[in-house]
Amino acid sequence: MMFRSLRHICALVAIVALSVVTVSASGFSFSSSNLVAGPAGSTSVTSDLHRIADEGSEEDAVAAATETAIATFASGCFWCTEADFDKIPGVLKTVSGFTGGTTENPTYKQVVRGGTGHTEALEITYDPTKVTYKELLAHFWKNVDPFDLTGQFCDRGDSYRPAIFAHSAEQKALAEASRAELNASGKFKKKIELPILDAGAFTAAAEYHQNFYKKNPWHYYRYRNGCARDARLAEIWGKEGS
Repeated sequence: MMFRSLRHICALVAIVALSVVTVSASGFSFSSSNLVAGPAGSTSVTSDLHRIADEGSEEDAVAAATETAIATFASGCFWCTEADFDKIPGVLKTVSGFTGGTTENPTYKQVVRGGTGHTEALEITYDPTKVTYKELLAHFWKNVDPFDLTGQFCDRGDSYRPAIFAHSAEQKALAEASRAELNASGKFKKKIELPILDAGAFTAAAEYHQNFYKKNPWHYYRYRNGCARDARLAEIWGKEGS
Protein backbone atom coordinates (compact mmCIF):
# COMPACT_ATOMS: atom_id res chain seq x y z
CA MET A 1 0.00 0.00 0.00
CA MET A 2 1.31 3.45 -0.83
CA PHE A 3 0.89 6.29 1.67
CA ARG A 4 0.31 9.81 0.38
CA SER A 5 1.42 11.66 3.50
CA LEU A 6 3.18 11.36 6.83
CA ARG A 7 -0.18 11.67 8.50
CA HIS A 8 -1.41 8.44 6.94
CA ILE A 9 1.54 6.59 8.47
CA CYS A 10 1.01 8.16 11.90
CA ALA A 11 -2.70 7.38 11.81
CA LEU A 12 -2.02 3.72 11.10
CA VAL A 13 0.73 3.30 13.71
CA ALA A 14 -1.63 3.38 16.69
CA ILE A 15 -0.61 2.47 20.22
CA VAL A 16 -3.05 -0.18 21.41
CA ALA A 17 -3.53 -1.02 25.09
CA LEU A 18 -5.57 -4.07 26.09
CA SER A 19 -8.94 -3.25 27.55
CA VAL A 20 -10.56 -5.36 30.24
CA VAL A 21 -14.32 -5.43 29.87
CA THR A 22 -16.31 -6.23 32.98
CA VAL A 23 -19.96 -7.13 33.04
CA SER A 24 -22.22 -5.89 35.77
CA ALA A 25 -25.91 -5.51 36.30
CA SER A 26 -25.70 -2.08 34.75
CA GLY A 27 -23.99 -3.34 31.58
CA PHE A 28 -20.43 -3.16 30.24
CA SER A 29 -17.59 -1.01 31.54
CA PHE A 30 -14.04 -0.49 30.24
CA SER A 31 -11.12 -0.53 32.64
CA SER A 32 -8.54 0.51 30.07
CA SER A 33 -7.47 4.14 29.96
CA ASN A 34 -6.00 4.02 26.48
CA LEU A 35 -7.50 1.90 23.72
CA VAL A 36 -6.76 3.71 20.46
CA ALA A 37 -8.19 2.92 17.06
CA GLY A 38 -5.96 1.82 14.20
CA PRO A 39 -7.28 2.39 10.64
CA ALA A 40 -8.61 5.82 9.73
CA GLY A 41 -12.38 5.95 10.08
CA SER A 42 -12.59 3.65 13.11
CA THR A 43 -13.59 4.87 16.56
CA SER A 44 -11.20 5.41 19.45
CA VAL A 45 -12.29 4.12 22.87
CA THR A 46 -10.65 5.78 25.85
CA SER A 47 -11.46 6.53 29.43
CA ASP A 48 -12.22 10.06 28.22
CA LEU A 49 -14.87 8.93 25.72
CA HIS A 50 -17.81 10.07 27.80
CA ARG A 51 -16.05 13.35 28.63
CA ILE A 52 -15.43 14.03 24.93
CA ALA A 53 -19.03 13.19 24.11
CA ASP A 54 -20.21 15.51 26.85
CA GLU A 55 -18.02 18.31 25.50
CA GLY A 56 -19.57 17.84 22.10
CA SER A 57 -23.04 18.04 23.59
CA GLU A 58 -22.14 21.25 25.40
CA GLU A 59 -20.81 22.75 22.17
CA ASP A 60 -24.04 21.88 20.39
CA ALA A 61 -26.13 23.30 23.23
CA VAL A 62 -24.18 26.58 23.33
CA ALA A 63 -24.34 26.94 19.55
CA ALA A 64 -28.09 26.29 19.55
CA ALA A 65 -28.70 28.92 22.21
CA THR A 66 -26.56 31.60 20.57
CA GLU A 67 -27.02 33.61 17.39
CA THR A 68 -24.30 32.08 15.28
CA ALA A 69 -22.62 32.25 11.90
CA ILE A 70 -20.68 29.70 9.83
CA ALA A 71 -17.23 29.98 8.27
CA THR A 72 -15.41 27.32 6.25
CA PHE A 73 -11.67 27.23 5.62
CA ALA A 74 -9.26 24.73 4.07
CA SER A 75 -5.60 24.87 5.06
CA GLY A 76 -4.38 21.35 4.56
CA CYS A 77 -4.76 18.66 7.21
CA PHE A 78 -8.03 19.27 9.04
CA TRP A 79 -6.58 17.90 12.27
CA CYS A 80 -4.31 20.96 12.33
CA THR A 81 -6.90 23.45 11.07
CA GLU A 82 -9.26 22.37 13.85
CA ALA A 83 -6.57 22.77 16.50
CA ASP A 84 -5.68 26.21 15.13
CA PHE A 85 -9.26 27.53 15.33
CA ASP A 86 -10.49 25.84 18.49
CA LYS A 87 -8.35 28.15 20.60
CA ILE A 88 -10.09 31.33 19.41
CA PRO A 89 -12.60 32.87 21.87
CA GLY A 90 -15.99 33.07 20.18
CA VAL A 91 -15.53 29.86 18.18
CA LEU A 92 -18.31 27.61 19.46
CA LYS A 93 -17.90 24.45 17.42
CA THR A 94 -15.61 23.05 14.73
CA VAL A 95 -16.21 20.10 12.41
CA SER A 96 -13.54 18.49 10.25
CA GLY A 97 -14.81 17.36 6.86
CA PHE A 98 -14.75 17.68 3.10
CA THR A 99 -16.05 20.23 0.61
CA GLY A 100 -15.40 21.75 -2.79
CA GLY A 101 -16.06 18.64 -4.88
CA THR A 102 -18.85 16.82 -6.64
CA THR A 103 -19.01 13.39 -4.98
CA GLU A 104 -21.91 13.19 -2.53
CA ASN A 105 -21.17 12.14 1.05
CA PRO A 106 -17.52 11.27 0.38
CA THR A 107 -15.50 9.16 2.78
CA TYR A 108 -11.98 9.95 3.93
CA LYS A 109 -10.53 7.14 1.82
CA GLN A 110 -12.35 8.37 -1.28
CA VAL A 111 -11.13 11.94 -0.81
CA VAL A 112 -7.45 11.13 -0.23
CA ARG A 113 -7.49 8.64 -3.11
CA GLY A 114 -8.52 11.51 -5.41
CA GLY A 115 -11.17 12.07 -8.01
CA THR A 116 -13.90 13.48 -5.73
CA GLY A 117 -12.88 17.11 -6.18
CA HIS A 118 -13.12 17.60 -2.42
CA THR A 119 -10.53 19.05 -0.10
CA GLU A 120 -10.14 18.66 3.64
CA ALA A 121 -11.76 21.62 5.35
CA LEU A 122 -13.08 22.90 8.65
CA GLU A 123 -16.62 24.14 9.25
CA ILE A 124 -16.65 26.69 12.07
CA THR A 125 -19.68 27.79 14.06
CA TYR A 126 -18.93 31.07 15.81
CA ASP A 127 -20.51 33.86 17.81
CA PRO A 128 -20.17 37.02 15.68
CA THR A 129 -20.59 39.19 18.79
CA LYS A 130 -17.35 37.72 20.18
CA VAL A 131 -15.27 37.15 17.06
CA THR A 132 -15.82 38.66 13.63
CA TYR A 133 -15.41 36.99 10.27
CA LYS A 134 -12.63 39.48 9.53
CA GLU A 135 -10.77 38.27 12.63
CA LEU A 136 -11.25 34.65 11.57
CA LEU A 137 -9.79 35.54 8.16
CA ALA A 138 -6.74 37.11 9.80
CA HIS A 139 -6.21 33.93 11.80
CA PHE A 140 -6.67 31.78 8.72
CA TRP A 141 -3.98 33.62 6.75
CA LYS A 142 -1.46 33.18 9.57
CA ASN A 143 -2.08 29.43 9.57
CA VAL A 144 -1.85 28.62 5.87
CA ASP A 145 0.85 28.62 3.22
CA PRO A 146 -0.97 30.92 0.74
CA PHE A 147 1.57 30.25 -2.01
CA ASP A 148 1.12 26.48 -2.16
CA LEU A 149 -2.09 25.70 -4.04
CA THR A 150 -1.36 22.03 -4.76
CA GLY A 151 -1.28 20.85 -1.16
CA GLN A 152 -0.08 22.12 2.19
CA PHE A 153 3.23 21.48 3.91
CA CYS A 154 4.10 17.76 3.64
CA ASP A 155 0.65 16.75 2.35
CA ARG A 156 0.42 16.81 -1.43
CA GLY A 157 -2.51 16.56 -3.77
CA ASP A 158 -5.87 18.08 -4.54
CA SER A 159 -7.43 16.83 -1.32
CA TYR A 160 -5.14 19.13 0.68
CA ARG A 161 -5.46 22.26 -1.44
CA PRO A 162 -6.21 25.45 0.53
CA ALA A 163 -9.24 27.67 -0.02
CA ILE A 164 -11.71 30.01 1.60
CA PHE A 165 -15.34 28.97 1.18
CA ALA A 166 -17.65 31.96 1.58
CA HIS A 167 -21.20 31.50 2.86
CA SER A 168 -22.46 34.91 1.76
CA ALA A 169 -21.66 37.82 -0.51
CA GLU A 170 -20.43 39.72 2.54
CA GLN A 171 -18.02 36.96 3.52
CA LYS A 172 -16.73 36.72 -0.03
CA ALA A 173 -16.15 40.48 -0.21
CA LEU A 174 -14.31 40.47 3.13
CA ALA A 175 -12.16 37.52 2.04
CA GLU A 176 -11.26 39.16 -1.26
CA ALA A 177 -10.46 42.42 0.52
CA SER A 178 -8.19 40.63 3.00
CA ARG A 179 -6.32 38.90 0.18
CA ALA A 180 -5.94 42.19 -1.70
CA GLU A 181 -4.65 43.87 1.46
CA LEU A 182 -1.95 41.22 1.87
CA ASN A 183 -0.90 41.57 -1.76
CA ALA A 184 -0.74 45.34 -1.41
CA SER A 185 1.30 45.18 1.80
CA GLY A 186 4.60 44.68 -0.02
CA LYS A 187 5.48 41.90 2.42
CA PHE A 188 5.71 39.22 -0.25
CA LYS A 189 7.47 39.02 -3.59
CA LYS A 190 4.96 36.51 -4.89
CA LYS A 191 1.27 37.28 -5.40
CA ILE A 192 -1.23 35.44 -3.22
CA GLU A 193 -3.81 33.72 -5.42
CA LEU A 194 -5.41 31.40 -2.90
CA PRO A 195 -8.97 30.62 -4.14
CA ILE A 196 -12.02 32.26 -2.59
CA LEU A 197 -15.04 30.17 -3.52
CA ASP A 198 -18.75 29.96 -2.79
CA ALA A 199 -19.45 27.43 -0.05
CA GLY A 200 -21.22 24.27 -1.13
CA ALA A 201 -22.16 20.99 0.51
CA PHE A 202 -20.00 20.03 3.47
CA THR A 203 -19.62 16.42 4.63
CA ALA A 204 -18.35 15.76 8.14
CA ALA A 205 -15.48 13.30 8.44
CA ALA A 206 -15.78 10.19 10.61
CA GLU A 207 -15.77 10.66 14.38
CA TYR A 208 -12.19 9.32 14.49
CA HIS A 209 -11.03 12.60 12.90
CA GLN A 210 -13.03 14.99 15.10
CA ASN A 211 -10.95 16.60 17.87
CA PHE A 212 -8.10 14.32 16.83
CA TYR A 213 -5.51 16.56 18.47
CA LYS A 214 -7.26 16.06 21.81
CA LYS A 215 -8.01 12.35 21.52
CA ASN A 216 -4.64 11.33 20.06
CA PRO A 217 -2.18 14.07 21.07
CA TRP A 218 0.94 11.93 20.58
CA HIS A 219 0.01 11.09 17.01
CA TYR A 220 -1.09 14.65 16.33
CA TYR A 221 2.09 16.36 17.52
CA ARG A 222 4.29 13.78 15.87
CA TYR A 223 2.51 14.39 12.58
CA ARG A 224 2.47 18.20 12.90
CA ASN A 225 6.15 18.41 13.80
CA GLY A 226 7.17 15.87 11.19
CA CYS A 227 5.28 17.81 8.56
CA ALA A 228 7.23 20.98 9.50
CA ARG A 229 3.98 22.94 9.46
CA ASP A 230 4.93 25.46 12.13
CA ALA A 231 8.43 25.92 10.74
CA ARG A 232 7.00 26.87 7.34
CA LEU A 233 4.43 29.20 8.91
CA ALA A 234 7.20 30.96 10.83
CA GLU A 235 9.17 31.28 7.60
CA ILE A 236 6.23 32.98 5.87
CA TRP A 237 4.70 35.03 8.67
CA GLY A 238 7.48 35.41 11.23
CA LYS A 239 6.28 36.30 14.71
CA GLU A 240 2.84 37.08 13.27
CA GLY A 241 2.23 33.36 12.71
CA SER A 242 -0.18 31.31 14.80
